[in-house]
Amino acid sequence: MKSLLLFWREVQVELGTWCRVCTDRDWETITARFEQEGDEFLTITLPDFGKDFERSLDQGRVTPDLFKGYKKRQKLPVLLGGFLELVFDRSTGLLLDDGRGEVPLQAIEAIFAVRQLTLMFGKMLKPCTPARESAALAAYVETEGELEHLWSLFPEPGDSVTSIHGRRLANARSEFTRISRMLFGNVLRQMDREIFYETERNEPAHPDQGWQIRPKHGPGSTADRLVGNGKFDQYEWTERLENIFPFGEYAIPSWRSYYILDRVRFLTPGEERPVKVISVPKTQKTPRLIAKEPTCMQYMQQAVSQRLVDLLEDDKLVREMIGFTDQMPNQQMAMMGSLTGELATLDLSEASDRVSWQLVREDLWYDGSPFIEALDATRSRRADVPGWGIHTLTKFASMGSALTFPIEAMVFLTCAFVGIQRVLGRPVTREIISNLSSSVRVYGDDIIVPVEFATAVIEVLEALGFKVNDRKSFWTGRFRESCGAEFYAGEDVSITRVRRDFPRSRHDAQEVVSTVSLRNQLYWAGLWKSASYLDELLNDVLAGRYPAVQPESPAIGRHSYSDEYDIERESDQLHCPLVKGYVVESRPPVSEISGEGALLKCLTHEGLEPLSVEHLERQGRPDAVRLKLRWVKPY
Repeated sequence: MKSLLLFWREVQVELGTWCRVCTDRDWETITARFEQEGDEFLTITLPDFGKDFERSLDQGRVTPDLFKGYKKRQKLPVLLGGFLELVFDRSTGLLLDDGRGEVPLQAIEAIFAVRQLTLMFGKMLKPCTPARESAALAAYVETEGELEHLWSLFPEPGDSVTSIHGRRLANARSEFTRISRMLFGNVLRQMDREIFYETERNEPAHPDQGWQIRPKHGPGSTADRLVGNGKFDQYEWTERLENIFPFGEYAIPSWRSYYILDRVRFLTPGEERPVKVISVPKTQKTPRLIAKEPTCMQYMQQAVSQRLVDLLEDDKLVREMIGFTDQMPNQQMAMMGSLTGELATLDLSEASDRVSWQLVREDLWYDGSPFIEALDATRSRRADVPGWGIHTLTKFASMGSALTFPIEAMVFLTCAFVGIQRVLGRPVTREIISNLSSSVRVYGDDIIVPVEFATAVIEVLEALGFKVNDRKSFWTGRFRESCGAEFYAGEDVSITRVRRDFPRSRHDAQEVVSTVSLRNQLYWAGLWKSASYLDELLNDVLAGRYPAVQPESPAIGRHSYSDEYDIERESDQLHCPLVKGYVVESRPPVSEISGEGALLKCLTHEGLEPLSVEHLERQGRPDAVRLKLRWVKPY
């Protein structure tokens, strides 16, 4: 981490030059704190400083509850005080302006500088301590308990409700039900129709369009440890799946391979494999918990999920308000929200873990519909949590299910309009929804709504068991954030993040690739001296084979605004310039497949990209990434 600390110094000096700020005292403080706290000062403590800074931007002032643990002079922290004084008045803690209500350019540069210096190590892919990992697993189990308790408080339909709290809960559910069916009625009726025809009648709902519920395997690992081509030779299926999606229709290439059924074990609900909860690096403060699904569940989840997403993105009523592949609309709306102050950006904590199955089954759509039955059949009901044993799930699904992302987006969009309805004081109609389609949008747990509805939307979300992340939700000031892009007063103040440690040799392939990407991002952001510092490091690591190339080149190299690139010789065959540089190479692991599995793989393949020549011999995520020295085009 020492090299990262020295890199931080390079960025600090360059940003100090940008903003005409002396940074010597800051460096003394940083080095002293680093000696006391180690790398967690860069990855945890400084990012908390940055989050307090964002909160102060949203509030329009620095309040006493912010920047705890840091020495202050008057209202502002001493650390990075030269930058902070370009944004806030030290004596009052209030935001500065140019006298006309406009944000000075030097304040924009200082805001970027403070965020870059405090947040750039906050999302490094480093393992957490065992204590932090245990705390995350404990929180996973506690969330289950909270959801179960919350939904035990909700009155059942038809129950007489006398308490004020009970009436509020009942109203929240009834409003959610009505609005969700207005928003998604067309899509879910279409899902009902297609699932019914294809599973009950064994024929496509639209003969001219063919079969719509098409399963596929994802690239990730599974609870039953099938990987690569082995997933196409699965011999485990649940009875719940068999009732909706028969193995013979979806997991063998045709009924001529019916003999495979003799090898299949059909699991009763009590025999089903639980999802396996694991932690993967997210930040050093807390890991990301995901659940590895059984192969058969993941296979059919992909089928239902892909069709649901296609219909949502094509539906005239909701397609402008819900996204699954393109984050740009959310980012553009965040920019407009920071400029006009009319749009709020909301973020949720533990979003996927707090979507209740009861809410989805009973209130998103009607219980017993073919679509809900398909969700139930493809939903794992138990989770194996390390250190906590096997738990029955109250949530719809953990992160790891292919259906988590579209279902949570539908739930959050519904919650947004429930809050809007409460502020309007009258029932939401399709006309109102259409009129608001340009100012409401959901991408995963990133929610954008007009500012006047933000508080009501938060109240609805919390009433239904969700937890709004106050430190990442903004609506009162000029700062907005959504889908990884950050803006202040219409200006982009997004930062460049360090994802991995710096490489020590060219054999640290992932670190080399990450550091080259970091260098080029810094260059495009205008931090040329910091990029130059990394150029020296990379040139040493790669033994001088670190050429100037264009972004389209396969070679690992440095980019620039000029169209120049290094040329070392000309190709005798292609008659084009070549440069010798390192390229990333990886091969999928060896993965065997049966003849029936090979046929099934080819029949279920979708998309324009053809399968690789050796796809029947190798499949899955590469075991390792390597760097190879090659003659390649520099553009």
